[in-house]
This record gives sequence, C-alpha cells and structure tokens, in this order.
Amino acid sequence: MYARRRHLYFAMMGTCVGMFVLAWAVVRLWSVPAAIGMCLFAMVIPPVAAIVANRRGPDDRWWDEETGDPESDRWWNELDDRRGRDDQRDGQ
Repeated sequence: MYARRRHLYFAMMGTCVGMFVLAWAVVRLWSVPAAIGMCLFAMVIPPVAAIVANRRGPDDRWWDEETGDPESDRWWNELDDRRGRDDQRDGQ
C-alpha cells in the first residue's frame, strides 16, 4: 500500500510541475488567462498529494494500535519505548 501511495504522490507532483511548465512555456503564448487558470489548478495539487500520501491504509499499523500477537506487541512496545514508561509508573 505504501508503494501505491508513493507512486500516486509522485504522479500528482509531476503533473503539478508539468502544468506549471506547460502553462508558462506554451499556453501563455496563446492565452495568459488560461495559463493563470492552469497555475491556479496546479496550486491545489500539492496539498491534495500530501493528504493522499499520508493517509493511513487499511493494512497500516497505527502508532498505538495493538496487533493481538503478544510477541509483536512486546516488540512494538519496546520500539516505542512504552515498556520503560510503564515500569516507571508501576514503581511510583
């Protein structure tokens, strides 16, 4: 899923850059308002691309979600440094 989102992000950003270049290299020779319109449309693409690239897929692990597998959960807790904080709370 990550590769698909990454490819979609780069395709959207490539389209954005292409529209800017096309607008001011070619389209402006025939119509400046059309070139400005293309740039305004291209201006909307980067925030949408960032949202698409950063959304969580159905198979992605969320940062605080338990997986149900004790060994995997223990590994993730250690990686997230949760166990150290839990031990400190128990000692108080």
